[in-house]
Amino acid sequence: MRGILTVFLLSAIGLAGLPIRLFAQNSAPAPDELEDSFHYVPPSARQSVEIGNFYFRRKDYPGALSRYEEAARDDPYYAPAYLGMGKVYEKTGKNREALDTYEKYLDVLPSQKQADEAKGVHNAIRRLRRKLKQEAKRSHSATGKSEANKK
Repeated sequence: MRGILTVFLLSAIGLAGLPIRLFAQNSAPAPDELEDSFHYVPPSARQSVEIGNFYFRRKDYPGALSRYEEAARDDPYYAPAYLGMGKVYEKTGKNREALDTYEKYLDVLPSQKQADEAKGVHNAIRRLRRKLKQEAKRSHSATGKSEANKK
């Protein structure tokens, strides 16, 4: 029985290489044929977010942001893309962008299934709003002081 299985496997391997040999014997294919046979299929939004998460874990924030943005372009209703972008913006100190993106995430969130994660986003939104208010107060008070110094 083992011998029959071996013969069968070797036959299958030999037949698998047959199209390659036949193709090699024919003349070279026309450039149009090659172009039609190779199409780039971009990753899905889910795959782009997974790759973005990989970059994010390695602190490659530009790489992660690029993948999250690609996912959002491919599927504007895929909430994890906005969550990832918000995290990158927050890590890189772009608080206004982080806040806007987290709010977009909550807008497109499809179900209560992700409610636990949404609670964290609500906390991040509150934190970012406080930071933005503090930054506005500091810049306003700094502007007021510089004007007083001019007089």
